[in-house]
Amino acid sequence: MSEPARRPSVVVLDYGSGNIHSAAKALERAGADVSVTADRVAAMEADGLVVPGVGAFSAVMEQLNAVRGGEIIDKRLAGGRPVLGICVGMQVMFADGIERGVDTEGLGEWPGTVERLDAEVVPHMGWNTVEAPADSVLFDGIRDQRFYFVHSYAAQEWHLTPDKTHRPPLVTWAEHGSRFVAAVENGPLSATQFHPEKSGDAGIRLMANWIDTLR
Repeated sequence: MSEPARRPSVVVLDYGSGNIHSAAKALERAGADVSVTADRVAAMEADGLVVPGVGAFSAVMEQLNAVRGGEIIDKRLAGGRPVLGICVGMQVMFADGIERGVDTEGLGEWPGTVERLDAEVVPHMGWNTVEAPADSVLFDGIRDQRFYFVHSYAAQEWHLTPDKTHRPPLVTWAEHGSRFVAAVENGPLSATQFHPEKSGDAGIRLMANWIDTLR
């Protein structure tokens, strides 16, 4: 009999943001061995690192900086080691965020600014469809599904210009008032504006698709 497939190790970065344990439970269900920790060695050595985030952009950046989370993320990406950002954990990957007139520097993994949604009803709360590229790995088998969003801010433009030596980033879009970036697949860095851990079976499938890339 063949041995069962190894469950990749995933660290959910525990830097003080909420929603940590629901993300961890969903990742376990999707096929990972999960630890919730801010330990630098564990975060660096895991097969995958998940950066969740809820609340204000500035508060999340302050909490990340307190545990030197940006340094961990940057070093992992420099070594080609996968990172998945969720909600504000995606937003902080951009250069900056503007909330209530306050401009806060982000991690700068991608150019661009996170700003308030241009919509009659904010926050954008509930289920929505997305427009995923045909060759998306994250959305394999679930392109026609709905995902759960809770946010008032988003990146509404994509500025990263692909170079000839790397695969072009795959950008998934959604619409609430106007179009915004719903997910990105960019080499070892992936992220979703929605909450896969709150998106039922489709969210678990998305996490499983990501976990499969860690094997």
